[in-house]
Amino acid sequence: MAGAHYILSIDQGTTSTRALLFDQSGSPMRVRQKELRQIYPQDGWVEHDANEIWAATLDVCRGLLSAGTHADNIAAIGITNQRETTVLWERATGKPLHNAIVWQDRRTADLCAKLKGEGKELIVQKKTGLLLDPYFSGTKLAWLLDHVPNARERAAKGELCFGTIDSWLIYKLTGGKAHVTDATNASRTLLFNIGTQDWDDEILGWFGIPRAVLPEVKDCCADFGRTEKSLFGVEIPVAGVAGDQQAATVGQACFEPGLMKSTYGTGCFAVLNTGERQVESTNRLLTTVAYRLGGKTTYALEGSIFMAGAIMQWLRDEMGLISNASDSATLAAKADPNSPVVLVPAFTGLGAPYWDPHARAAIFGMTRDTGAAEIVRAAVESVSFQTRDLMDAMGADVKAAGLTSPQTLRVDGGMVANNWFLQNLTDIIGRPVERPAIIETTALGAAYLAGMQVGFYGSPQDIARKWQCERAFAPQMAEAERVVRYGRWQQAVGRVLTK
Repeated sequence: MAGAHYILSIDQGTTSTRALLFDQSGSPMRVRQKELRQIYPQDGWVEHDANEIWAATLDVCRGLLSAGTHADNIAAIGITNQRETTVLWERATGKPLHNAIVWQDRRTADLCAKLKGEGKELIVQKKTGLLLDPYFSGTKLAWLLDHVPNARERAAKGELCFGTIDSWLIYKLTGGKAHVTDATNASRTLLFNIGTQDWDDEILGWFGIPRAVLPEVKDCCADFGRTEKSLFGVEIPVAGVAGDQQAATVGQACFEPGLMKSTYGTGCFAVLNTGERQVESTNRLLTTVAYRLGGKTTYALEGSIFMAGAIMQWLRDEMGLISNASDSATLAAKADPNSPVVLVPAFTGLGAPYWDPHARAAIFGMTRDTGAAEIVRAAVESVSFQTRDLMDAMGADVKAAGLTSPQTLRVDGGMVANNWFLQNLTDIIGRPVERPAIIETTALGAAYLAGMQVGFYGSPQDIARKWQCERAFAPQMAEAERVVRYGRWQQAVGRVLTK
């Protein structure tokens, strides 16, 4: 909109929904946040109420706009979202047919094992860059079509819409006019061929998923529709969309091959830009779409850790060892530095590079002297060790492809306010760690994408020049100690793996 001063960024996450206003310098001006209820119907099942997500999104957006910024002053809306969470709804009414199945949900583990047993995983990996794991939304959609009465027949008739959370929010924002997604979210479904950039008919056939239920796939900067006037008083273009980790990659200005970021939210997700190359992992990492701009696809390697900040919640809520997340740094610093305690946080299985949905959490190495401080330290250290797992795997993959290994790690997310954690992280991975001046990188990335589409921001090169390092952390641990500690971690992981 002419003369508009802000981009409204919607950051729909696993534990909360947020809305932020960004100005033309890329600085966050205001934020509204609403916690999101977690639903656990069975062991390993995780759900959200899709209507609650929509209500929270509308509430935080209206809260921002009622705080002194009129909707006329919003140039565009950007959306970033928890990626693999799956919604199925009626096209005509917008009524969800089931709770949203969250990315953490493991109910389709048996289906994945069956498909692996049929030798389908290699085909899936070559086409989609992904592995057969319950994490992704394709098997969740298949489960919904199998378990919601008449869903498969209705989907084939075009009566139903499948979407990740971005699709669901755009549908609601546009009053049901748009059933769309972007290439990054599509690339996380198990159903999208990242080479052809289209839904894959062979894989759709395996799952019995009709094309009629799928959204149209657009670039990350695109015309996704305009909001219904009744929502905010004016129509606002939805102009930028990316899944949360790809949005953080944009927010961290990782536009060149070899640049890498790691986001520490509920889980931890490391993304390495590989440029126009689809690097096929031999270390069980994911090949994915980093972003698609102007019809040109940039690829990435990604490693996914299911538990990062969620471990801090466990320490607080279930164990009562800390009162808030910031206590973890204080306690970790007080712990015996020679403690052999290792915590493997496989509460919902292990992600990359292990991909074992049946592994379960365990604490090893406790003695009579072990106290709360040692357990908290082991919990924080487990995030560093898991990051090392990912970086070693990525380094091996890119070396095999003739590309340069990442030399520095850019970090963001709630955990990076913890200086003890970042020093431990740089010590364990043996590489510098950089914390940016603006750590709201996920929401910022969505804002950048929307802003580039409407001319509010310049090119990716202009955005890269805006990026600033607030603090750099350098390794201080002796190599011998690093080897001992990481070896202890690898032994512990080996004891919880089920395959």
